[in-house]
Amino acid sequence: MAYVLGVDVGTTRTTAAVCRLDGTRDAEVALVVPSLLQLTDAGTFTVGELGLPGWTAFGFARRAGDAVPFSLGPETCPAEELTALMIMWVIGEVVAREGEQPRHVAVSHPAGWGPYRRGQLHGALRAVGVHDVTLVAEPLAAAENHAVRARVLPDAFLAVFSLGSHAFSASVVRRAQNRTFELVNHVEGVDHHTGADFDDLLGALVRGRLGKDGRVSAVECEAAKRAFGQSVVVSGVEITRDEFVEEVRPSVDHLVGTFVRAVGPVRPDAVLLVGGACRMTAVGDALSAAVDCRVLAEAAPEHSVAKGLAVAARLVLLGPEVEPEPLDTSVLLHTREQSLRFPVGEVPAPDDDEFTAPPPRPPVDVSPLELPPRRVKRVASVLKPAGRRSSSRSRDDDEDGR
Repeated sequence: MAYVLGVDVGTTRTTAAVCRLDGTRDAEVALVVPSLLQLTDAGTFTVGELGLPGWTAFGFARRAGDAVPFSLGPETCPAEELTALMIMWVIGEVVAREGEQPRHVAVSHPAGWGPYRRGQLHGALRAVGVHDVTLVAEPLAAAENHAVRARVLPDAFLAVFSLGSHAFSASVVRRAQNRTFELVNHVEGVDHHTGADFDDLLGALVRGRLGKDGRVSAVECEAAKRAFGQSVVVSGVEITRDEFVEEVRPSVDHLVGTFVRAVGPVRPDAVLLVGGACRMTAVGDALSAAVDCRVLAEAAPEHSVAKGLAVAARLVLLGPEVEPEPLDTSVLLHTREQSLRFPVGEVPAPDDDEFTAPPPRPPVDVSPLELPPRRVKRVASVLKPAGRRSSSRSRDDDEDGR
């Protein structure tokens, strides 16, 4: 079945979503994998595996166009080349599952990127054979995903609060008369706490109870942070919701204050929560108290951008369509009223003495997967690293760019 593909390369995870061309406009998540690329001794890359220090790259997607490349063993690779390799691998995985190539691909980028950074990523994608691609700013993709589920009138404004593991941004978008979205304002957080910092704050609370010799799992802290009910138990220590909220309140207030300043005098119809860290109810509660509009999030806000990218790719091929009745079943309304926090059947809060993990991600294999050596060799011949391998080579190897 013909489809289009959206790929969101985040600092922690890469998400791919597909949208069928002969079905509804809604998108479905097809793949989630850690945003990790490891260079092996054989000169190939493995995806999703945290390897030896100095041989694994992460956080490269937001650094496209940087003058300082990544050092992987004896090689150096610009960030845009690593991002293109990641996208190429994701496309290959989706093609293997779908049985055919996507008709079009949309890729996310930070809203603050200018023509230079976008051009660098476009060039790197062309070099690995990804030509039919559209770059879409993250808040515009989030708005496209929302428009599938709720009617957004022309000239209406939407605010986007994006909080991931390592990045925060606040944006305002407007729907034009031709039903496309345009960016009105954007602020990129610099000195703000993000999801990884909130994990550390929760870990600090637990270590304070365990003592200086206590060990706390970062993975357990991330899961507990997203699934807070009245309390959670981490490493055998119970932390109540009130304790955690009190600990993170200054950081959340800082985020919300920056967001309110970014929105300015605009009166948005709704605030869209985007990013895995927005699972924290403290964020939705603080925003609901600060803005005079609905605060909305999907059950898995970390997938909103990828799904919106797939919707945007479909629009590139088919253009705007007559909008059907909005689908509200996947939208959550964050309010200060506990009974209304999950009005559409979301997983209930865990009991006081029991921790429940967040909803499972799509059933995809996120184990380390190796890029085909022959395919990587072809890529390496195009994207020749600036560095050289320390081992001896033949003249043919040098000519091959390896």
